[in-house]
Amino acid sequence: MIFDYVIVGGGSAGAVMAARLSEDPEVSVCLLEAGGKGDHLLIRAPAGVVALMPGHGKINNWALLTEPQQALNGRRGFQPRGRGLGGSSLINAMLYVRGHKDDYNAWAQQGCEGWSWDDVLPYFRKAECHEKGASEFHGGDGPLHVSKQKSPRPISNAFVDAVKERGYPLSDDFNTGENEGAGLYEVTQFHDSQRNGERCSTASAYLHPVMGQRDNLKVVTGALATRVLFEGKRAVGVEYRVKGQTLVVSAHREVILAAGAFGSPQLLQLSGVGRREDIEPHGIDMVHELSGVGQNLQDHLDFILAYKSGDKDNFGFSLKGMGNMLSHVLRWRKDGTGMVASPFAEGAAFIKSDPALDRADLQLHFVVSIVEDHARKLHWGHGFSCHVCNLRPKSRGRVFLRSGDPMAEPAIDPGYLSDQQDLELTIKGAKITREILKAEALKPFRQSEMFGIHDGMSDEEWAQHIRERADTIYHPVGTCKMGVDDLAVVDLELKVRGVEGLRVVDASVMPTLVGGNTNAPTIMIAEKIADVMRLG
Repeated sequence: MIFDYVIVGGGSAGAVMAARLSEDPEVSVCLLEAGGKGDHLLIRAPAGVVALMPGHGKINNWALLTEPQQALNGRRGFQPRGRGLGGSSLINAMLYVRGHKDDYNAWAQQGCEGWSWDDVLPYFRKAECHEKGASEFHGGDGPLHVSKQKSPRPISNAFVDAVKERGYPLSDDFNTGENEGAGLYEVTQFHDSQRNGERCSTASAYLHPVMGQRDNLKVVTGALATRVLFEGKRAVGVEYRVKGQTLVVSAHREVILAAGAFGSPQLLQLSGVGRREDIEPHGIDMVHELSGVGQNLQDHLDFILAYKSGDKDNFGFSLKGMGNMLSHVLRWRKDGTGMVASPFAEGAAFIKSDPALDRADLQLHFVVSIVEDHARKLHWGHGFSCHVCNLRPKSRGRVFLRSGDPMAEPAIDPGYLSDQQDLELTIKGAKITREILKAEALKPFRQSEMFGIHDGMSDEEWAQHIRERADTIYHPVGTCKMGVDDLAVVDLELKVRGVEGLRVVDASVMPTLVGGNTNAPTIMIAEKIADVMRLG
């Protein structure tokens, strides 16, 4: 098979790239995706994430583990990543968050010309179909449906009141470039009459409507890419495995890697592109030495506080709660509302740990259930949780090969809390979050505090709790960073430096984390590069 473009990975970026490039009938596109089609009921129903996120059976979830983290008492962290068309937009909380405008302006100041807030805003808008229509900051006719939550629980509104009670501002839109304040998250959720209340993954937004409709687009699921093929230093195709067979697809113009912050650097290394010390010990021939591949890994480390609650109007395990769930399922199937439509993380706050800061440095996710260990540890009864994370961590990690076997999972070392300043801010954020949860507005919902948190804890005790329980909030980026410095893997059009016919288009190209969730920015990156490629 020979195509103009071969795309590896049909996730949040790859689905966008495949759909946009194949809009040109003169261009042929092949998309390889290791998972399935990404359209079953547990995916379409937002509350189904509780079954998918823990990774049992690795259904639609790679369910990866990190290397033991020294600063987390030697624990191996959990790294759920979506597997199937739509990628992590299949199993995320659907939160539509762009970050702060200065996050993108900082990219431009670091040498990424053309990636400032003013440069990227048009592509956020191009992707978006906001339920309120087009405006200065929002798009009205893009593929990606963005809406207000269908049925937020009363406790989530009480959380917003609690943040206000502690003196922080409110916000009714976190996506204008200024995101400080508290409110309810907007979500990537369909708002049309046919699919109202269903998850709007990038597959359902971009790919499913055109699959089988375009003769120039071939989508191969169950296809695990094993290496990029080169002639000299030009990428000419991809080797992949499907149903036990090893096959090859050729690329006349380009190979595009969209396998994510873990998969893209792994595939580059398996293909002989990266640091010599990461490649040659595994018996892989070098194609091109590129020192930044797999380096610069950044992620938002997350710490959770939680309370038991007598409120049953949320997610929990009780006879009444389980009895009510059937009625909520029927309600969702009827009109797309009710608890099944919930993103779980309903309440939002972007706050400053110090009023003198120029932008919020902490993000809070208020969840209408008790959360422990990514829902892998369940609790009887009802309650609520609040996640807090440092938005711009200084710690850095890396991704590298365990072996030359392409079926082996990559080694992931986020280096959590390797910079002491990250621990200090996490402690400060945890204290602030606890004070919010103890506000009068949440008193009617609050019973006993969980996980051994108590009044009068010293910083050393807080540090101990963080080392025992903190883990990812699912935002790994940076391992194939864009830029002009020595660690840059791709240039400003996301072409891999030093070779031809090869790009990386996914969250791995972000030079630094944005101050928020990473799904919307990843979609924006793909929209921008698809435009560059079609115009160029």
